[in-house]
Amino acid sequence: MTDAQPHENPAQDARISARVASISESMTLSIDAKAKELKALGRPVIVFGAGEPDFPTPDYIVDAAAEACREPRNHRYTPSGGLPELRAAIAEKTRRDSGYAVEAADVLVTNGGKQAIYEAFATILNPGDEVIVPAPYWTTYPESISLGGGVPVVVTADETSGYRVSVAQLEAARTERTKALLFVSPSNPTGAVYTREQVEEIGRWAVEHDIWVITDEIYEHLVYGDAESVSMPVLVPELRDKCIIVNGVAKTYAMTGWRVGWIIAPRDVIKAATNLQSHATSNVANVSQAAALAAVSGDLSAVAAMRAAFDRRRGTIVRMLNEIDGVVCPTPEGAFYAYPSVKGLLGKEIRGKRPQTSQELAQLILEECEVATIPGEAFGTPGYLRMSYALSDDDLVEGVERMQKLLSEAQD
Repeated sequence: MTDAQPHENPAQDARISARVASISESMTLSIDAKAKELKALGRPVIVFGAGEPDFPTPDYIVDAAAEACREPRNHRYTPSGGLPELRAAIAEKTRRDSGYAVEAADVLVTNGGKQAIYEAFATILNPGDEVIVPAPYWTTYPESISLGGGVPVVVTADETSGYRVSVAQLEAARTERTKALLFVSPSNPTGAVYTREQVEEIGRWAVEHDIWVITDEIYEHLVYGDAESVSMPVLVPELRDKCIIVNGVAKTYAMTGWRVGWIIAPRDVIKAATNLQSHATSNVANVSQAAALAAVSGDLSAVAAMRAAFDRRRGTIVRMLNEIDGVVCPTPEGAFYAYPSVKGLLGKEIRGKRPQTSQELAQLILEECEVATIPGEAFGTPGYLRMSYALSDDDLVEGVERMQKLLSEAQD
């Protein structure tokens, strides 16, 4: 066959592998980028999109990074699994904050929480293994499972249960191929927080059926009112040998751009994931690791100030959204997101258009009142919007007021 002749199998001509071609773009980052592009053009867009605190990284952390820049050892490669002193500090921070006793050898430092999530799944999954994923879910979870060779099995909760799945739902989804459960509390995108009793019940169900649990604790310090963030292996010690904790500095210390996360897991998992990382990215940037070391070794006064601001904004956004006919917004107990149902607005006429999906409604809101939200399609549950309240009080009020004015025009 000459170069000019077509292949007999058209699939062989595909330039992109099926594995990578199946990955969808992150809708949250895509919409955030579009909103920022409009703002750069001078448009007064208010963004309820990306999940990052609107506060600067605390000064003492930035100072530690600046000092690290001048240290020659940080100009070189360091261990792929993380700086020994950072791994030890993460272990100590974990004991301090959640009561879970681990050692430095149980920790792998990663390039942000996303790499931690991918490596956790890639390390334990074989092709065809199923992972139960409660929805609404963060967009990256099912993609990471698929990249790791697994199959996400979605179990959906809605506002009637506070966006919390039950053990009965998990059991109904379990099959002989179920390898793991993804568990997230506090939740992105809903802000749901499971009670201590619910966390323990789910953990004991996982132990009973010999199922791995990957638990994302990135929002552990952002809980409000009587809600509490509890670590599943603390409540269910028998789970320890089949539990992987994912965490990082991004949300607690306003360090999304520094890209430092970690995995806490049984040591055979840590060793295997470290081997993977040694070929994928090697060590996390040393300056970022130095900043993370200062963060996890310090007190929690910075997050306390952020949490107070988020709590105030939480009350404002929930009240204002629930004033819109056709919108139902439960009160989130953690993280910094509201997740209102907009199903009551779908199909209604708004400025000459009839949005049939939350994605179409979000597009209409962006075009008509220059407010960026993330539609529920990104999180596996159409009919909702995710709205981060990690923005200034004034912008929050202005943005929701624009939505109130627009959506008040909805008619049958």
